[in-house]
Amino acid sequence: MNKWQVGDITITRIVEIEVAGGTKFLLPDATPEAVRDFKWMAPHFMTPDGHLIMSVHALVIDTGDRRIIVDTCIGNDKERQIPSWNNLQLPFLDDLTKAGYARETIDTVMCTHLHVDHVGWNTMMVGGDWVPTFPNARYLMAEKEFSYWQAQETDEGQKMVFSDSVKPVFDAGLVDLVALDYKICEGVWLEPTVGHTPGHVSVRVSSQGEDAIITGDFIHHPCQLVRPDWCATVDFDQTQSEATRREVFDRLAGTSTLVIGTHFATPTAGYIKRDGDGYRLDV
Repeated sequence: MNKWQVGDITITRIVEIEVAGGTKFLLPDATPEAVRDFKWMAPHFMTPDGHLIMSVHALVIDTGDRRIIVDTCIGNDKERQIPSWNNLQLPFLDDLTKAGYARETIDTVMCTHLHVDHVGWNTMMVGGDWVPTFPNARYLMAEKEFSYWQAQETDEGQKMVFSDSVKPVFDAGLVDLVALDYKICEGVWLEPTVGHTPGHVSVRVSSQGEDAIITGDFIHHPCQLVRPDWCATVDFDQTQSEATRREVFDRLAGTSTLVIGTHFATPTAGYIKRDGDGYRLDV
């Protein structure tokens, strides 16, 4: 568990999975041979032999008045196409409670987008049915994102994800469809970072002159700071996803904005610095 203080706001990381290797399906350009020269990434973000280390985790934003969980990982008991994500039995909810955030105390669930590893704990299996995991929360989803995935008929895997992890909370009346720049509360708002999906957003946090951004998946791994042109195979629009990375990196480089990567391995957060023709993450 990591924890950061942004002014009066606390952000806590709850890890579901953190592993090295197995990223070829996602970032095929980031081979061990291609990343070994990115020395600053070791030991946190790659192994000595160049295998990327990545994490699936949720981030809880605690303003004192609001408890917002950003992205809800993969979830337990769910049939998934990726074998290592299929029918998980992990202590995520116990770890959330141990961190001081029992699921009943969460008042807002924010999904940066609706991919499999960002919506899984939206629901849990109870008596053979998928029910909302966070019964006292409003589930916020970008309207553009929701409408796109609701209409999909050809992607069988995503249809299953929508069916077991999105539709049940919508049918329960817990979903608010919001704009890409929606303000969640004082000091917490959305920032459009489209390309990975049609309605992808990042979450900005600002308090007492301090700032942070929770990335979502406009960047999957710090190696993309060096190579913004390395796109994920699952990017909806690779041209736009690259453009988004370049724009955000240029805007944040050299600033005091803490960048918290939604899939960055421990220590997960740092500051973007210019490094030759590219960038790096200082932790």
